[in-house]
Amino acid sequence: METNNRRDFLKKAALTGASALVAPSLFAANDEGRRESSPADMAGNLESRLIVPKNNGLKITGTFLDEISHDIPHQNWGEKEWDRDFQYMKRIGIDTVIMIRSGYRKFMTYPSPYLLKKGCYMPSVDLVDMYLRLAEKYKMKFYFGLYDSGRYWDTGDLSWEIEDNKYVIDEVWKMYGEKYKSFGGWYISGEISRATKGAIDAFHSMGKQCKDVSNGLPTFISPWIDGKKAIMGTDKLTKEDAVSVQQHEKEWNEIFDGIHDVVDACAFQDGHIDYDELDEFFTVNKKLADKYGMKCWTNAETLDRDMLIRFLPIKFDKLRMKLEAAKRAGYDKAITFEFSHFMSPQSAYLQAGHLYDRYREYFEIK
Repeated sequence: METNNRRDFLKKAALTGASALVAPSLFAANDEGRRESSPADMAGNLESRLIVPKNNGLKITGTFLDEISHDIPHQNWGEKEWDRDFQYMKRIGIDTVIMIRSGYRKFMTYPSPYLLKKGCYMPSVDLVDMYLRLAEKYKMKFYFGLYDSGRYWDTGDLSWEIEDNKYVIDEVWKMYGEKYKSFGGWYISGEISRATKGAIDAFHSMGKQCKDVSNGLPTFISPWIDGKKAIMGTDKLTKEDAVSVQQHEKEWNEIFDGIHDVVDACAFQDGHIDYDELDEFFTVNKKLADKYGMKCWTNAETLDRDMLIRFLPIKFDKLRMKLEAAKRAGYDKAITFEFSHFMSPQSAYLQAGHLYDRYREYFEIK
């Protein structure tokens, strides 16, 4: 008796489960026998009704690859997920990928003989090799981000990063640069905002070695502007002692003067200033880059710095305003930090895929 009751229960449960699976695609007919539409059918090919001009900003054609994940959750992707992400990137016109750093403190993206001897951890996958293969597959250029020991962040002196990178630059070129045509350049990964101790010498030393070993491949840096939203390490959203445009120009004129012969481009991070300050700062950045014969890129951050939750994908209008300002200033290229977390349809953040869709609508990308 108990057995029959259990069988009856299991049969009913199975039928209920099957009907639940079928129900979404078999909506009940109405009185006239017509099939009712699902929400997806009703939406059809609807797009946002934009009330601003479309395609009026500088398109994003490059992205950082943040695989070390210093302050952003790791997505634990394998090659299958990375391959799919490169397809998403390619669809919107990204032609450049930049590994933001090859290592941070003891974690590494590739099996560096030098860094392993220094006590760094062995990675399970050679990400540098994977990125270079994917870059070749999708006809992109890969920029190698240098090693970050963390000592600059501890001391405020960027010259600490020179010594380790002497070895990293040489071994990486021998391991990958001579092998892959997609190895397109170097990212000098030290992030500064002001006239930082050791910055000019460090950028010049590492930039020169990168160019010497690779027969002149391009190098670039991506500093931040010490604006009102440069509040790292605090629980505030803004600060009072933000740099003025005049002081920013003065300090970066000195830095560019000392590095322009070995650093080809500068991509200032755009998230630390307010949206009504973009034009003024961007104009100065472009003027300085032109003065020293450097390319002026923008690092159009797709993370939102206007909230205490660090970090979530940015509101589309904020990204749009930044890209429109970059176009007005005549910038040469827009890259972003960073596509895979904050803009990819397969990101751990649901809203990242929506940002991808809004971006495609705005730039009329099918």
